[in-house]
Amino acid sequence: MTLNGWIQIILFFGIVVALVKPLGWYMTRVFSGERTLLSPVLRPVEASLYWAGGVDEKREQDWLTYTVAMLLFNVAGFLALYFLLRVQGTLPLNPQGMSAVPEALSFNTAVSFVTNTNWQNYGGESTLSYLTQMLGLTHQNYLSAATGIVLAVALIRGFSRASAKTVGNFWVDVTRCTLYVLLPICIPLALFLVWQGMPQTLAPYVEATTLEGAKQTIAVGPVASQIAIKMLGTNGGGFFNANAAHPFENPTALSNLVQMVAIFALGAGLTNVFGRMVGDQRQGWAIFAAMSVLFFAGVTLAYWAEAHGNDAFTALGLTGGNMEGKEVRFGIPLSALFAVITTAASCGAVNAMHDSFTALGGMVPLINMQLGEIIIGGVGAGLYGMLLFVILAIFVAGLMVGRTPEYIGKKIEAKEVKMAMLAILILPLMYLGWSAVATVLPSAVASIANAGPHGFSEIIYLYTSSTANNGSAFGGITGNTDFYNITGAVAMFIGRFWVIIPAMAIAGSLAAKKTVPPSVGTFPTDGGLFVGLVVGVVLIVGGLTFFPALALGPIVEHLAMRAHMLF
Repeated sequence: MTLNGWIQIILFFGIVVALVKPLGWYMTRVFSGERTLLSPVLRPVEASLYWAGGVDEKREQDWLTYTVAMLLFNVAGFLALYFLLRVQGTLPLNPQGMSAVPEALSFNTAVSFVTNTNWQNYGGESTLSYLTQMLGLTHQNYLSAATGIVLAVALIRGFSRASAKTVGNFWVDVTRCTLYVLLPICIPLALFLVWQGMPQTLAPYVEATTLEGAKQTIAVGPVASQIAIKMLGTNGGGFFNANAAHPFENPTALSNLVQMVAIFALGAGLTNVFGRMVGDQRQGWAIFAAMSVLFFAGVTLAYWAEAHGNDAFTALGLTGGNMEGKEVRFGIPLSALFAVITTAASCGAVNAMHDSFTALGGMVPLINMQLGEIIIGGVGAGLYGMLLFVILAIFVAGLMVGRTPEYIGKKIEAKEVKMAMLAILILPLMYLGWSAVATVLPSAVASIANAGPHGFSEIIYLYTSSTANNGSAFGGITGNTDFYNITGAVAMFIGRFWVIIPAMAIAGSLAAKKTVPPSVGTFPTDGGLFVGLVVGVVLIVGGLTFFPALALGPIVEHLAMRAHMLF
């Protein structure tokens, strides 16, 4: 590890911290229906959309109606995207003549983009037309990101309201999120990426002649517009198969920094939205602090592991850290940082190949996802995921002092704890359950590229990434089979919506409760003790649930590497 590497990491984090309050202030005004600088331009558009859709913006919904509207919205998105993938060969804006996507792969891809996972069992530049990339994937990137954000806002309203029957209006929230938050940021971000050298064109692929006289096809397309929302919306699906390691998706060191900041920006800002809406910004900063502790622990371990390198190679005199699978443009520090960021948030974009990381370096992204990606997390999903752990932490604190747990003036009772546990436990059921099936099914085992513990890590990474709605992969596994396409899609669907429904039930339950004034026995939730308690609960739950699987994969692989045994 080097001083220069740490300066780059701290610079990134400092920019994120500086964005928390302004983004939180702006998003709070948007979701409260208050006037913003963009209102004179966007308010007429917003009103016309409500008129066209028959939406009464003043009429709010209870938690169940809000959730049903969200589910119907996403089912419609799935059907539209699946249909587009199946018929893309007959549609325009297809200069390379891409054919229809097969059934199982279309199913996997449609579920993937609707759930904000963006898992890709295909190479984008060799599979999808420009129309599919824009109308299908880019469009769904906006809608899935907006869905996550508004669900977090609905849960925040549950904490901030008292004796209320409603948590907002899904149609109004998703419209405002897209119009006032996502589009105004993505448009200048896309223009910035074009300035940095990213393509944005509808022209056919470019034919070039190399110095040796060979012919080469250079893929181009409407890249910048997709990458902007891919990062800001923590979607992660790449226009190119190499994702953010491709020079057309990540041309410069500056574009790399801006994309990393974009991944964290809205998720970090939502912690401030929480603090503002509950009337105490310190509550939001406490949650952000808990996320930051876990983030820096992951960065430190991943950076150390990659800088330390492979002991078997070191014994041969090959020092300098592990550069396998990494871009020389970014090196070890920014590759390790990007890996932690993209899996702390449910983004899944990669600027280095995680399959080529050392055992411990690759374990950090795996742990980030297994914890539910609550370290900043996907837009919205990270906050409501962390609030589920906060509920458990408050419950534990209440048991320790022998009184009914309280948080932000709301009593945390049996219903909220049960719903939180249901949401949290559904994740390991998918991670570990499908991995157990795949490790004993010969056709599934045949898809892995490596034997031993690394092959096991490839399988468990696939299902962890799918269920956590991340989308990154250990590239050594061939996922484009009927088994992995279908089971992966099931994991993505359950990992997204079976967490959302209990979280929304909690929102409805809390909104209906009266606010309890603090007393001398109230546990303070804005200080270091609370932050430590939340971090401890997260690590204990994760340690008890996932340590046996990690011991069979990256941990035993690391111990074998120390003995110069490679897989």
